[in-house]
Amino acid sequence: MASYVERPPVPELAGVVRTVWIQRTGEAPYVQRHLPTGGVEIHFPIGGDPQLVGPLTGPEIEVIPAHTTVVGVRFQPGTAPPLPAVLDDLVDQRLGLAELWRGSADRLVETMAVAATPERALMLLQTHLLREFRSSVRVDPLVGEAVRALMPWHPVSIDALATHLALSASQLRRRCLHAVGMTPKVLQRTLRFQGFLALAQAGATASGRRGADGMAGLAVDLGYADQAHLSRECLRLTGLTPRQLLGGDIDRCACGHEHSASYQPFLATRGRPPLRL
Repeated sequence: MASYVERPPVPELAGVVRTVWIQRTGEAPYVQRHLPTGGVEIHFPIGGDPQLVGPLTGPEIEVIPAHTTVVGVRFQPGTAPPLPAVLDDLVDQRLGLAELWRGSADRLVETMAVAATPERALMLLQTHLLREFRSSVRVDPLVGEAVRALMPWHPVSIDALATHLALSASQLRRRCLHAVGMTPKVLQRTLRFQGFLALAQAGATASGRRGADGMAGLAVDLGYADQAHLSRECLRLTGLTPRQLLGGDIDRCACGHEHSASYQPFLATRGRPPLRL
């Protein structure tokens, strides 16, 4: 039976990993629409070839074969597992981890293939990542601060953010391209749309500003000019209109998956005061 279970990562990875998941397909292949999140992902079919999905700027359609179990890791923007290239070289690409990790990927594939359960395989993957981050991965702290400032709810000027970080706008752009794979402005737009999906998944109600409610109200709350602006961004990032993407309702996803673990970090920042830049 097809299923998708998403959960937070182990606590030691919470600063770099947004969410982990286990997906099982049923009797038929499953058409999966991957959306831009601002981060990279690892897709690890049990017994198959693991892949790294680079930062997406638009939708990617994948057909997952029947009777397949995939464990996955979605990283926070600005963090990534050990890679031989900067992230702007990996945008909108899907690469085999065997090419990127050499021998360690082969050993991990063998170990996970004989794991007793998918849950155990996912834990083995997280343990491997934890060792890598402790020993070799370095996260740019200024990019991390920029990512936090670019979260939705309180739009900030990119120039003001660069000044706050004691960087020039071009320096901030270059560091974001290397560490995130996209410019600060593109990341801000991606995170704003992720904020909309978080509100929709939570069945949140609009604040009522400008007398707007429903999807129009959520669009205003997130900093879109209006509902048409949101619809254009949704079409650009997902290939679908908001109602097509969400199955006709703004309080559920058409795929039927539960994404609360992934979107909780966005919802947790909704009521915080804006950063003073």
